[in-house]
Amino acid sequence: MEILSLFSNPDFWFGVIRSMTPILLAALAALIAARVGITNMAIEGIMLFSALFAVIASWLFQSAIAGLIIAMLTGILITLFLAYFKIKMKADEILAAIALNLLATGGTIFILFLVTGDKGTSSSLNSVSLSPIHIPFIKDIPFIGSVVSGHSILVYLAFVLVAVVHYLLFKTPLGLRIRSVGGNAHAAESVGVSVTKTQYIAMGLSGLFAGLAGAFMSMTYLTVFTQGMVAGRGYIALAASNVGGRAPIGAMFASLLFGFFDSLGNNLQRFAIPPEFIYMIPYLATIAMYTLFSYRRITLKKRRKAAAAKLQAEEGAH
Repeated sequence: MEILSLFSNPDFWFGVIRSMTPILLAALAALIAARVGITNMAIEGIMLFSALFAVIASWLFQSAIAGLIIAMLTGILITLFLAYFKIKMKADEILAAIALNLLATGGTIFILFLVTGDKGTSSSLNSVSLSPIHIPFIKDIPFIGSVVSGHSILVYLAFVLVAVVHYLLFKTPLGLRIRSVGGNAHAAESVGVSVTKTQYIAMGLSGLFAGLAGAFMSMTYLTVFTQGMVAGRGYIALAASNVGGRAPIGAMFASLLFGFFDSLGNNLQRFAIPPEFIYMIPYLATIAMYTLFSYRRITLKKRRKAAAAKLQAEEGAH
């Protein structure tokens, strides 16, 4: 019963929104790359680099805005680097992404050591974090105010970006080009669409969102950079993107579900539950959700094939 009382605690739901935000931003990065036909497996490493450079920039300039800008630029540059290998050099994007993720694991620690002399955390840097925003009127509403108000600007921006990306993909010429290139690049090229240009634009946007996700980790979720702080969220975001049908709104609800399990794991630490099990909860949820998604996709494909075969047989009979 004490565990069930968590769900009536506004702090728990505040934690759900807080936990889902980096996953949502990274899921937007994953889905816009997928829509143009490229799998951005390097989101994990991009978030790690962006988190580090956000802290360094905010310390150097004593400005949270500077940290955000540098984090976004870092995400864009690294993602365009990945895109160059995929588009120009015809390399396998999965292998290139794995290399970038491995580089981020050790490279961020090396850069941190050069800047601070420490290898584990940036706590010696007087970096600037993003201040919470208390929304007028809403903050005074019982329960809802405690859940919705008091987050950083990146939390609210993430929800705005869901609408922006949805509009971009489904209501603009650029979105149509992105979806057409991802659907059939040769067909898109035959009607005058520049496949290379469209892929670079989409990957640049993917890097921007991944950079914001990294900045959230070191400027809101924590106020320092620590070794391995992304902790698999880039990979969870890839799953959230797929579970959400590679659509912004679907990705938002999938990220909300993963954020729920992440917050649940954080809150269960106060109970007499083995910590090993608690740490597994977000990843077990990822495996379960992706398994259900894959099963549903395979089932739908079988139904479509059966319907097509039945229609063909009926036409043959006539």
